[in-house]
Amino acid sequence: MEITKAKSLKGEITIPGDKSISHRGVMFGAISDGITELTGFLDGADCRSTIGCFRAMGIDISQDNDHVIIHGNGLHGLSAPTTMLDVGNSGTTTRLISGILAGQSFVSSLNGDESIQKRPMGRVITPLTQMGANIRSVNDNGCAPLEIGGAPLKAIHYDSPVASAQVKSCVLLAGLYADGITSVTEPVISRNHTELMLSGFGADIKSEGLTASIVGGPKLVGQQIQVPGDISSAAYFIAAGLICENSDILIKNVNTNPTRAGIIKVAQDMGGNIELLNERIVSGEPVADIHVSTSNLHGCEVSGDIIPALIDELPIIAVMAACASGTTTIKDAAELKVKESDRIATVTENLSNMGCDITATDDGMIINGGKPLKGALIKTYLDHRIAMSFAIAGLVADGETTFDNEDCCCISYPDFFKTLSSIVNR
Repeated sequence: MEITKAKSLKGEITIPGDKSISHRGVMFGAISDGITELTGFLDGADCRSTIGCFRAMGIDISQDNDHVIIHGNGLHGLSAPTTMLDVGNSGTTTRLISGILAGQSFVSSLNGDESIQKRPMGRVITPLTQMGANIRSVNDNGCAPLEIGGAPLKAIHYDSPVASAQVKSCVLLAGLYADGITSVTEPVISRNHTELMLSGFGADIKSEGLTASIVGGPKLVGQQIQVPGDISSAAYFIAAGLICENSDILIKNVNTNPTRAGIIKVAQDMGGNIELLNERIVSGEPVADIHVSTSNLHGCEVSGDIIPALIDELPIIAVMAACASGTTTIKDAAELKVKESDRIATVTENLSNMGCDITATDDGMIINGGKPLKGALIKTYLDHRIAMSFAIAGLVADGETTFDNEDCCCISYPDFFKTLSSIVNR
């Protein structure tokens, strides 16, 4: 794959379904009574891993591209898998399913690819152990593979040291199988898709300030869910429309949940021409069409409470910062180090190779923008968000931008390059 400078970007696009909601729709449908139907499902590798895991536990799931039907067996209707559950590259699958498995009556084990085997799972092992679960890191290094034995769970209050929707969701899902009320308090509010969707399925779940709580033993009932477009996927086209010359893009049907939509605020803070149109609620989630056009961006500080609302978008925000005048400082984002790659290191390496003045810090990076970018070989480290972010950087760089592996985009956006080519004019 070679990317060259674009003369303009013009058009209207629809991006794939929200990955977080797609994962949860399959999981919650599997442990509910009756049929759950998902339309707009993200047919990417990560979400397919979730489907595979629940099929391995006896759940009847049919899929036709972005249309998925789950025949739920109820809260206690999963069967013991006969093989190790394969979570692939999906951290969401790994951490959320651990909460569900902790409440089962059988022993299970799960593992994933090389990246998953390096990502920290102690952050879910700790609270699940406090709840009485038998869970261990097989290699005793706090990472997958994990072995989880069924055990009676007790309700706890957990003060999470990190603002992580995956940790929060894991504990709340385990709380479905515990007597009493299980609650989680975070240092900053993370994305709230679990709370919104579980409520729709019939769980007694509440959010007050930084604390979410759930009552054990509910009867969950299958739902019809329309999955909106994923703002993390829209982010690349938001950035492209802002930094490429003569550009005007309308991105349809995007999830604008404020616990996820930090990139919209950052784009506005940087002086971006961005507006939300046709705002509405779809299956409990706020949705809008996003209009962006070429802008003269300037640097800003990205830090504090907004970080959990844009943690996955920081690589593309760094690309925007490289094209902006002045200095952008990203901090309070040490979580970037434990994603699919160490994204502080990978962003810094690749932007430096493209001619950007960028310095890595312990919890982020400092970007002195405005220098012309040049094409380079992008080292993706098999990280889908790195590949897509630097594809956008290639649209404003002199020369050719190439990739050591662009296929990793299939993790979250299989048709990314097809969508991009549909609006690029050269």
